[in-house]
This record gives sequence, structure tokens and C-alpha cells, in this order.
Amino acid sequence: MEHAQQHELVDEFVGLFRAGAIWTTGGGRRLFGRDEIAAFTRQVLPGGMKGLRRTMDSNTDGVPREDEGEGTPLFVMSREDGQWRPAACQNTTVLG
Repeated sequence: MEHAQQHELVDEFVGLFRAGAIWTTGGGRRLFGRDEIAAFTRQVLPGGMKGLRRTMDSNTDGVPREDEGEGTPLFVMSREDGQWRPAACQNTTVLG
């Protein structure tokens, strides 16, 4: 997931999720199903990492920027066809 986000690989990122997955974005928007996750991701991911080269919740040095808060990712995984896939996830930001 981190690799797909860092390299802005929309299809790879979306392909990780179960068809009926629920994803809550860093801004608190709840997305239901792979189609909604795909539509949102296609809007925000291309260009979203430009100049940042970040991990999912922090800069490459592992220290969050003061203006971005710290993410609190939670992933509930389920096994599907022998592969673990995100089923319910959130990555909302906690402002300090």
C-alpha cells in the first residue's frame, strides 16, 4: 500500500482492497466499495505525492510536519482467495 501511494500507482493501490471495502480518508471522508475508493483515489493520488516522497503518514525522515498532524492508520484485513486484503481501513489525521 505504501509503495503504491508513494509511486502514485492508482490501479495497484485500488487493487489491494476487497470489492466491498470501506476506507476512511485522512480527511475523514468515508468511501464504500472499491469503485468509490477508485474514483476518489484517481482524483487525489496523481500528483498528490509530488515533491513529498512521504510514507503513508510521515515524511521520509519519519517525523510528521507540524502542519499535517499525525495519521492513525487502522487496517482490518480479511483473507480472500488466499490473499490478505484491506476490508475496513481508516487513516484519519489527529491534530496535535
